[in-house]
Amino acid sequence: MKRFARRLLPTLALCAAPAAAYDLPAVNLGFTSFLDGGPPAGPGHYFTEYLQYYTSDDFKGAAPPGSKVDVSIALTQYIYQSNQPVLFGGKWGLNLMLPLVGFDSSDTFGFLNDNGTGFGDVLVGPYVQWDPVMGANGPLFMHRIELQTIWPTGKYDQNKALNQGSNHWSFNPYWAGTLFLGPRVTASWRLHYLWNGTNDEPFVGLGASSVRPGQAVHANFSAAYMVIPKQLRIGINGYYLDQTTDTKIDGVKHPERDERVFAIGPGLIWHLSRDAHFFVNAFFESGARNRPEGERYNIRFVYHF
Repeated sequence: MKRFARRLLPTLALCAAPAAAYDLPAVNLGFTSFLDGGPPAGPGHYFTEYLQYYTSDDFKGAAPPGSKVDVSIALTQYIYQSNQPVLFGGKWGLNLMLPLVGFDSSDTFGFLNDNGTGFGDVLVGPYVQWDPVMGANGPLFMHRIELQTIWPTGKYDQNKALNQGSNHWSFNPYWAGTLFLGPRVTASWRLHYLWNGTNDEPFVGLGASSVRPGQAVHANFSAAYMVIPKQLRIGINGYYLDQTTDTKIDGVKHPERDERVFAIGPGLIWHLSRDAHFFVNAFFESGARNRPEGERYNIRFVYHF
């Protein structure tokens, strides 16, 4: 049992929004989906509220039997999209995000002590959004590049196995795009690269003075069909994560901790008006390696003002 604690607990400490992970920090798995290549109503201010629920009782890698974790997340986002060109006609913008995370965890041996409810790490991302490429019958393609950063501001206690914050910096830039495949069909993606700093106060059960999670790639993807013109789209959505470099513990590489997961499920977007949009997404994970494998449910409301 001691071996289980030293392998599992320090990694589950990073199981906060929007991802349930072992060594890797919280990243965007499933929060964004349809029409992700651009803001729905052009320049201006956007307020978005996400509510996400993640549950797992299947911990891949090493875990004590009977482990279970439920994570409830309320993520508040503010976006400002300017109308000022800065790079090859692209227009600058700023993305700010703050998650509130609550844990409900249990296991047979009492290893999964959590840090209750609190705020997670702040995400800050300057970006460039390009205007849609237009065709004879409407838009053909739109895309954006964001230099997203994750700041170690979240609630963190090195004596707890489950924490809202990661206690280290991360750089998580992405490219998002939407391709219009006809008057009713769209395909969207968001491709991230994750670079992590060092946690100098890792979970005490690890018996180490520093942990530096490996780098990773992760992506959200979706395809939608417009059932009711200008009102309702339904489709499929998913995500994928793969750790590309080894986690280092006290400077020593540990390839046996590398993570991977894939998920897919149904979703929809309801256009309440030009300025108000409502998303519903479900994800069912498979192929997990060295991380929990479970289910994720997400709702999202976007308002432009």
